[in-house]
Amino acid sequence: MNVFETISAHAAAMKLPIYAVTATTVPKRDTPVLLIIHWHGFGRETPLKLEGVPLPLRAVAGSGLQLEVQGEGISAIEQALLDAAWQLGAWDLERLVSRPWWRLGASASEALAGHRAFGDYPDATEPGVIMEAPDRDGMLRMAAHKGYVRWLFRPRKGGLWQLTGDEDSTLDSAGGRALPCPVVPYPFEAGKDGRAVYRLGRVDRIIL
Repeated sequence: MNVFETISAHAAAMKLPIYAVTATTVPKRDTPVLLIIHWHGFGRETPLKLEGVPLPLRAVAGSGLQLEVQGEGISAIEQALLDAAWQLGAWDLERLVSRPWWRLGASASEALAGHRAFGDYPDATEPGVIMEAPDRDGMLRMAAHKGYVRWLFRPRKGGLWQLTGDEDSTLDSAGGRALPCPVVPYPFEAGKDGRAVYRLGRVDRIIL
């Protein structure tokens, strides 16, 4: 599973800066990963042109892709995401482990967050993600009963964040980094929810 190559290929085709990348799966071996690339860009809803009539712009929908990970566990998936985040110059990678929302006492906000993690926005009036993931609905149902793991990072290379100019001593001139990634996955404890952040960037000089 080469996450970096997948993201790079889609970025080259879309020719838009990336706002963020998320990856979500159910902590069950052989379950696919839903990779969503969130673009920063706006376009018209229709190619129709009317002289003197301004047509509204709409945010470009994200790209949802299903990655097969047969025989790979959470640690292998996380290492692939760390490698991609490292190469794309992200400052950090966040891992969020969430409990199932189909349980007694679960709040509506937990259910909404779960749906959004899989690219389903029931509260939106427009599609937020264009899906190329045939198993997404099955993964969503499984997550409701078993919980899910969601990763998030914001690429510097080829991303919106390259324009911010924030200092990072680990980046090359293109805003990325060469492998190997020196950060390794934390142990994953099944059934334990929580948030972990992997710091990838650093500033070597003293800032006064």
